[in-house]
Amino acid sequence: MSTRDTSTHQVLILAGRGRYEDPWHDHAATSHRLAEVLEDLTVHDRSTSVVVRSTFPDALDDLDEVDLLVVNSGTSWPGFLEAGIGPDDEAWRPFHRRLAEWARDGGRILAVHQAANTFADSEDWRDLLGGRWIPGESYHPPFGPAAVRLATGGHPIVAGAAETVELQDERYFGLRVAPSTQVLGWVPDDDGEMQPVVWATEEHGGRTVYSGLGHDVRAYDSPSYLRLLQRAATWLLT
Repeated sequence: MSTRDTSTHQVLILAGRGRYEDPWHDHAATSHRLAEVLEDLTVHDRSTSVVVRSTFPDALDDLDEVDLLVVNSGTSWPGFLEAGIGPDDEAWRPFHRRLAEWARDGGRILAVHQAANTFADSEDWRDLLGGRWIPGESYHPPFGPAAVRLATGGHPIVAGAAETVELQDERYFGLRVAPSTQVLGWVPDDDGEMQPVVWATEEHGGRTVYSGLGHDVRAYDSPSYLRLLQRAATWLLT
């Protein structure tokens, strides 16, 4: 029998660990900052209760109790999987199957930064995310100032929002976005071409918002970025 607390929105943040971490991203620290942002949120008179959990094969066993899943994980550095460290692909299959089933049954996902390059062992993650980092094609310049131009009007996440989000961050270029995905924000590359960095999709049956921002905690020092995240979470929980 479910013991789900319907007086609050239940939020689970998955912080990359093991096969879904690397030495260049502190998923624990950024997940902590994400938790602070979401704990301040009230949607339809319901506050949020946030749990941060490392990625491991049974991390989604209680997914039916979750209103919003936040994916803040990446990909292993070379040699980790080859060395046979941690559970193998077979042990992870139920995790990915559970995530796909839940998402397609109306689940809500907020995915950030390296989530475009995580779960490479899942056949479903690209469709659930609405886009993907493509090895050998996607890339990022050095960390520095970023100005995200948001779409005007239309989608509830950006309707009435400031047109630009400014922060210090690592910008992703060359991400491949599905035709059905609605891009909500772009950053200029070195040639001035606008690259998609924030988007939303409902194509899989649930709702997903992806933000390519959030390399480290400095991104969460930007008030305009925090407002964007809260608007995204509000739409996902509506």
